[in-house]
Amino acid sequence: MTYDNEAIVRHAYHTAEGSVLDVAGFVGCFAEDGVINLGHAGREHGGVGQESYRGEQLGEPVLRIAKQLPDVHRELHRVNVLGDTVAVELSIQGTFLGPLETPAGIVQPTGAKIDVPGADFWYLRDGKIETFDCYAMFSTMFA
Repeated sequence: MTYDNEAIVRHAYHTAEGSVLDVAGFVGCFAEDGVINLGHAGREHGGVGQESYRGEQLGEPVLRIAKQLPDVHRELHRVNVLGDTVAVELSIQGTFLGPLETPAGIVQPTGAKIDVPGADFWYLRDGKIETFDCYAMFSTMFA
């Protein structure tokens, strides 16, 4: 059986939009053993930080960004599909209306519009997301 992997990934993005925020729908796109890896290029200490989410935690990144950017939107610039791999160049856009927790403390909301470039890599198996690797250029956002 073949699956429309691009449609599956686009649906996952749709469920995580601020205007939709269907966390159960987002989590439902994942395989039972699915994982989200968030890499943060340009993170403090000059390196790349990494956070991973599995199982019941899969919805946490969606809720966290919606808290900070209630109108979050992901502008997909390029979507490339190669079999069970989908690579996406995108911008995460929204209005900074919620507090942002950082290692240095809490950054209070400013109401600023943000546009953070990023790259996402989705790996699918049998019509479900097995791994979602997300890299956002937070150094651009902080600037």
